[in-house]
Amino acid sequence: MLLLPRDITQKGYEKKRGKLLAPYIPQIQGVDPSLQIDNRIQASSQAVLPGSKHNKSRAANTRDERFRSDLHTEAVQAALAKYKERKMPMPSKRRSVLVQSSVEACTPPDTSSASEDEGSLRRQGRLATSTPYQGHGHPAVEHWFNRVIQGSSTSSSASSTSSHPGGRSVTTTNTTAHAALNANAAATALADLMAHTQLGVPVNSRVSSKIQQLLNTLKRPKRPPLREFFVDDFEELMDVQQPDPNQPKPEGQQMSPLEGEPLGVVTNWPPSLPAALQRWGTTQPKSPCLTALDNAGKPVYTLTYGKLWTRSHKLAYTLLNKLSTRNEPLLMPGDRVALVFPNNDPVMFMVAFYGCLLAELVPVPIEVPLTRKDAGSQQIGFLLGSCGVTLALTTDACQKGLPKAQTGEVATFKGWPRLLWFVTDGKHVVKPPKDWHPPIREASNDIAYIEYKTSKEGSTMGITVSHSAMLAHCHALTQACGYTEAETITNVLDFKREAGLWHGVLTSVMNRMHVISIPYSLMKVNPLSWIQKVHTYKARVAVVKSRDMHWSLLAQRDQRDISLSSLRMLIVADGANPWSISSCDAFLNVFQARGLRPEVICPCASSSEAMTVAIRRPPEMGVPPPGKAVLSMGGLSHSVIRVDTEEKLSVLTVQDVGQVMPGALVCVVRVEGTPYLCHTDEVGEICLSSGTTGVAYYGLPGMTKNIFETIPVTSSGVPVSDRPFTRTSLLGFVGPDSLVFVVGKMEGLMVVSGRRHNADDVVATALAVEPMKFVYRGR
Repeated sequence: MLLLPRDITQKGYEKKRGKLLAPYIPQIQGVDPSLQIDNRIQASSQAVLPGSKHNKSRAANTRDERFRSDLHTEAVQAALAKYKERKMPMPSKRRSVLVQSSVEACTPPDTSSASEDEGSLRRQGRLATSTPYQGHGHPAVEHWFNRVIQGSSTSSSASSTSSHPGGRSVTTTNTTAHAALNANAAATALADLMAHTQLGVPVNSRVSSKIQQLLNTLKRPKRPPLREFFVDDFEELMDVQQPDPNQPKPEGQQMSPLEGEPLGVVTNWPPSLPAALQRWGTTQPKSPCLTALDNAGKPVYTLTYGKLWTRSHKLAYTLLNKLSTRNEPLLMPGDRVALVFPNNDPVMFMVAFYGCLLAELVPVPIEVPLTRKDAGSQQIGFLLGSCGVTLALTTDACQKGLPKAQTGEVATFKGWPRLLWFVTDGKHVVKPPKDWHPPIREASNDIAYIEYKTSKEGSTMGITVSHSAMLAHCHALTQACGYTEAETITNVLDFKREAGLWHGVLTSVMNRMHVISIPYSLMKVNPLSWIQKVHTYKARVAVVKSRDMHWSLLAQRDQRDISLSSLRMLIVADGANPWSISSCDAFLNVFQARGLRPEVICPCASSSEAMTVAIRRPPEMGVPPPGKAVLSMGGLSHSVIRVDTEEKLSVLTVQDVGQVMPGALVCVVRVEGTPYLCHTDEVGEICLSSGTTGVAYYGLPGMTKNIFETIPVTSSGVPVSDRPFTRTSLLGFVGPDSLVFVVGKMEGLMVVSGRRHNADDVVATALAVEPMKFVYRGR
């Protein structure tokens, strides 16, 4: 136990005091005795009276008092008085939240730095031993250190005591108690260090560093103030990014619009698509048109051209004459009709689509709604409402699977208009009289069908395609792909929209081709199913996506007796995506041994608005060989084309998507602002002017003008053509041999700190780390 002052006799007290202060008495003769007495009284006032209530709980909340006495305090003060000239470390600017005000009050009366090393401390110690002490500055330093010693304990004690009613003392937290002990320990260690220096004992640098580390720990708060977590750098956010003066800039000349080969004149070409159906349905009724497969890969039904013509004929008559309300026809020519068919029933969809064309109705193919409150179907419902759709065509099986209301009828989906559902199966349609014939007219600018498109924001828009554009697009595809009558084509894509619709439903009928439709559900079970059907039916053309080629690589070991030698054209519908080249190269490496020729792979570029933009021609057409471009990704981020080498990892290798479509005019314009023509070594948005593109967004004249009626201009502001262009949303450039290259899409464009990146490369990176034993450079 620590002896209190009243338990020590006056004589013993003076004796012990003399022993402790003996080494310092010669040096402190010049100090005012009253200061020593005042300081001794101040220190002794920290001791607790023996009979007080506070003394009973001293072990709990005043643990640091056991290590202090009047004699010890007076010795510390004497040592401080002797070494007033030594520079004391200043507290850091970072302040504790609890004792911020007390630290400010404890700043020593000098301008020393806390970063002095141990060498300077030892030098000052040696100087102090040979230099007489100047006592006029002693009270300030002594007063400051007393406040540090007292404040470290009293401030923490006061903070804990004042938080309870009546000022009753409670046990402080471990953190506060340790802080008080650390402060006393630092003071004692510093005093001992000065004493050793004065006696000529060498100071251990390790001890000095420990003391400095302890002092720094005491100055550092446990965590930053809460307000520092919520500081917004508004000034930095508002700063406009200035362009880097060293960034690469385009150096080539201004590009010239690129024109495709002329659209050839075909003798005896049908004047419209319904006229082509009528011709083949009456002259070649037994010719196969479409073969549907079940989920096991077995053919379940083959639709002939004769059946397609008669069933579409019946449906057209029924829609125009047998659906009525209050003795008035429900539908009139030009009305829009929704087609709701599942992806595994292409036969019924084809009958419904051509039935609407024969009845001069406008089909609007959509996806089957899954639930009543499906978010995607809500946007589809908005499209149907804006198009004024009142009738939906579907199959009996599909209708039974739709959500039902309590009355047994198909429920009204959220966001959808009120619809009348009609089943197109045979028992619901009526055979027309012999004297009734559908009107077969030449292709006009009237709307033929509406194809939906979902933007990156999730909104759904309807793209209108006229009869003349539909016919011209079939004509251009026939010329570019070299289609001939009775060819067999394998279609893996969705037959309701985009390339799956253009090749597998429209152009195929124009040329009396036989389509083998591969449902998506079959691809999930057997990724090799499309290759097997190419081998079985000796298909000449296959329309796939790079994902289908990718999946087939995973299962190709299961099949050995297949051959792809019959293929003359393997159309890669998403060949414009940067990652498609990886799938194409890997697919060729595996299946080249099974009859696949390298020149057969034909990537193409397309968009919903412009339809087919460019496609690589089959080898028999005498076109230039396919090309690859190894581009610097740093240059692409500034929309500049810089050719690099494949040895580097910061490159992007892209393949061409062939030549421009026949009869089309293509140019590349700046992405932002006025559509100025780009330089030859600059990346921009590809624009297409042709009679094969979509016409408008249905019911959206403002967006239609921006997308379908763009007027590209030269650097001097002169329009490049007197006809409007359609923006394709494809980012790319025109390379050597008039080959078109695509490096991304507008929807995936990301601008970070003034540099452009494309979201497609994120997908390419994910595909590159698949366990496929191949990783493409630059991903």
